Formats: sequence, C-alpha cells, structure tokens
Amino acid sequence: MHRTLPAHLEGVGGAKLVRRVRRQLMAAATVANTLGVVLVIVCIVWVLPGPPIDVTTELVVANSIVAAVFLFVVCPIGVVWGETWLRSGRRWLQEGRPPSESEVIAVLRAPFRLFLVHATIWLLGAFAFALTNALVDIELLPRVAFTTAFGGLTTSAFAYLLAERLTRPLAIAAMSISDLPKPRLPGIVTRTLLGWLLGTGIPLLGLMISAIFALADGEATATELGVTMVVLSGVGLLAGWWITVLGARAVADPVKSLYQGINALGDGDLDARVEVYDGSVLGLVQAGFNEMAEGLQERDRLRGLYGRQVGEDVAEDSLARGIELGGEVRDVAVLFVDVVGSTRLAATRPAEEVVELLNRFFGTIVEEVHGHGGWINKFQGDATLAVFGAPARVDDAAGRALATARAVAERLPREVPELSAGVGVAYGSAVAGHIGSEARSEFTVIGDPVNEAARLTELAKLCDPMVLASMPAVEAAGPDEAGHWTLAGETTLRGRVSGTRLAQPVGARVTARAGASAESAVQAPPEGRPSEGAPTVSEIRT
Repeated sequence: MHRTLPAHLEGVGGAKLVRRVRRQLMAAATVANTLGVVLVIVCIVWVLPGPPIDVTTELVVANSIVAAVFLFVVCPIGVVWGETWLRSGRRWLQEGRPPSESEVIAVLRAPFRLFLVHATIWLLGAFAFALTNALVDIELLPRVAFTTAFGGLTTSAFAYLLAERLTRPLAIAAMSISDLPKPRLPGIVTRTLLGWLLGTGIPLLGLMISAIFALADGEATATELGVTMVVLSGVGLLAGWWITVLGARAVADPVKSLYQGINALGDGDLDARVEVYDGSVLGLVQAGFNEMAEGLQERDRLRGLYGRQVGEDVAEDSLARGIELGGEVRDVAVLFVDVVGSTRLAATRPAEEVVELLNRFFGTIVEEVHGHGGWINKFQGDATLAVFGAPARVDDAAGRALATARAVAERLPREVPELSAGVGVAYGSAVAGHIGSEARSEFTVIGDPVNEAARLTELAKLCDPMVLASMPAVEAAGPDEAGHWTLAGETTLRGRVSGTRLAQPVGARVTARAGASAESAVQAPPEGRPSEGAPTVSEIRT
C-alpha cells in the first residue's frame, strides 16, 4: 500500500525534521541531567543523614579529577554511542527514501536506547565517584553510591519519557510509510509497571535506604531525619508525579487519537485517520484503525461507482437483498430515447466532440429520469433505457415516465440543439431481476414493454415533437399526467402481430421529416382512425 507523510510533516523536510528533533533532545537531556546532578549533590551534602562531610583539599581534588574525566571522556563517548544508535533510525529520512523495517524499529526504540545511554553513564559515574570518595573517607561510599545511582535512574527515566515525546515526529514519519507486522515495544502493562517503578518505586526505595543510613549511624537527630524525609518525599512526589504523567500520556495519547478517529468516522468522515507512532500493541491498533478506515472508504467508493453504473436503486437493492439470478414480474413503465442520425454524426465529427455531445445529451436525460423517480437501466451507444417501477416500486410509474418524456422532449432542443432524439414510452408487465451467471450478472428488465418502447422510439423520430407513447401507458397514468396526452391513432409496430394504440402530447403534430421512412417503424397501415379528428401516425409518408 503506497503511503506518504502526514500533511503537517510534508513541508518540513527530512533533514530539517531530524535537526529539530536533535536540538530538542539535546536541550531536554541537558536540563534533565543538570537537575539530576544538582539534586544528587544537595542530597549527598545536606539531606541524607550521617556525619557532616569534611570538605578537604584531597576530597575536592579527587572529585574534580573524576568529574573532568567524565565530562571530557565518558560523556563524549556516551554522546557518540547514542548518536550511533540513533543514526540508523533517521538516515532514511535524511536521504528522502522509505525506511526499512530495521530502520523503523530503530526509530521506535530510540527513547529506550537513550535511556540505556544515560543509565550506563550515571551508573558508571556512581561507581567512579563512590570509589573515589571511599579512598578519601570510607563512610562516604554508601552515601555517594546509592544517591548517585538512584538519582541517575530517576534522571534517565525523565530522559526516556521526554525522548519518547520528542521523537514522536520521527515515529509518525516512519510508521506513516511502513507497517510493522508485530509489536516492537513493551505493552501497556509493562509500561505502566515501569512508570510506577521509576516514578514511585525508586523514590520510596530512597526513603527506605535513608532510614537505614539513619539507623546505622545512630547519631542522626530528629531534625536531620525530618529534613531528610521532607526533601526526599517532596522530590519523590514531584518526580513521581511528572514521570507518572508522562507515562500515562504515552498510553493515553494513542487511545485519545483512536477515540477522536472513531467519532469522526462515525460522523461520516471517511477521510479520518490517526497518526501511528507507537511501537507497542497500541501502534498496531492505530494502524488497524487506519486500515479499517481505508477499507470503508474503498467500499464507499466502490459502492458509489457501482451505484453510478447500475443506479442507486439497484445498488441499494443488491446490498440489502444480495444478488440472486432470476427475477419477478412487475408492472413497469419503460422510456426509451434514441439519437437521430447517430451514424452520420459519428462519421462527420471528431470522436471527442461526439463524446462531449452525448455526455450533455445523457446528462439531461439522467437528470429528468432521476428527478421523476426512474432508474437508468443502461446506455446503449447513443440510446438509453429508463425504467419506472423497478427495482424500487413507485407510485404512478406510468405517469412519471410520461412526464419524463415530455420534459426530455422540451429540454433537449434547447440544451443540446446539435442532437435530436426519438422518445418512446410503454407500460406493462415485465420481469425485473438479475440475469447472467454467478460470476457476472446485471440487473435488467425484460418483457414486451421494453420492445414496445424501442419500436415507439423509431416511429417517434417522424413526429414533432419526437415523442410517442402507448395508449395503455396513458390510461395507467394518473389523471393529471394523462390530461397532457391525446390519442394519435393505431398501428402495428415492427416485430409485433397486434396493433398498438398510440398517444402524443397535446398539441403535437405528425409530420414526415427529411430522410425518414415510415416503413422502418410501421409494418402495416392501420385500418382507420380510432376517434374523429385525432391525427394518426399512419398518415406519415416519405
């Protein structure tokens, strides 16, 4: 499935996006580690219970040397280490190509790798500083070691959660283009437990160890214990709250986006999509929602195309009842429209012009048929067949078809003067249903009214306006529409053995048109006029 970047990332550019994320990560890591260092120093010197620290020259020099080594050696190595891990996750974006699966995984695991970098550096620092201070004063070993280690883990947890949010644009860019077959990050339970451990467990453990130090020292005053408890509990509350918030949002944000997407989809917005950026099962749910939305959109598009091909009524009927071969007998009105001189038209005009004319021509017919509750059964080159009364039953099918015929005859000369067409209307029983095979079928109407309407269309081309209907159609119509029609004689249409009583709109006249042949439509002349003064089609002569 071809995918592109989300709209809000399209204009950013891969290299620019990477630079922005790197700056934000650097700033967040600097702030988190600075606060962590300050907190550790304060806790070691003033907060934790124990004998006062004698700040000697030897102690200052030893810590300064270790600090310099960490600042200028260990920290740069950690930065290079982290950059090496992150580079594989962003190279594809800088090069402007789709990511591989391993590169997507690298993007998703970038926050955890940054956590490992920070935790490793802090634990190495705890070991180095504890050993250095122990060489000067052995009583400083537990205080420095535990304080630095716990402060480092808390700081690394901050860095991890901040990195998870800051690298989200990279994750969105990667997962908007490439899918993951299975989760690549811990699930909701694991992440919740991790958030509790980093935000609550470590601060509580720090309080417990502080109490152990106080009991071991035996000389801690109530004030010292009170200060220790207040500071550590305050730090624990603040750090725990912030880590819990970041952890909860890491889970809540994907769920919220899914909730918003479901609401939008429920309101009919089939373009609704959610940004996929989570590498856990939540990310698969996000991707699954998008696939579902794409499937619904594709289904709606196919349904629309199907409706345009076969008509909305047929589409609705097929979706509701399914497609079964066969049909049922219905009383239907059939309207047939056929262009006059289509062969000459195709031979004397460019194909593009012919198509443009036919589209305008059919556009007028479709508008009138649909406006009167009919259904376009098919287009046959330069002709069209419309049905009233199937598949959906309608009131006064005959009247609707007759009204459509009059409207089409009135509009076509005005809106498509380059073309003229004969219009025939018939009414009677026909079989409406699906014909074909299980592999390919179509809904259509088969019966005498269809053939009769086609023959009336041939004869109508000799009239002015070019509209003819069978008298049974007029008799079946409501009185309002029937009043617009008058008897026009009787004739035997080609291919039929019995006569057909004809009707024309009131005020119409029967005249021979240039190049027309009555014999093309009339098999035998009628024996007489059905009513005094009514014009008859049999009077037409070439």
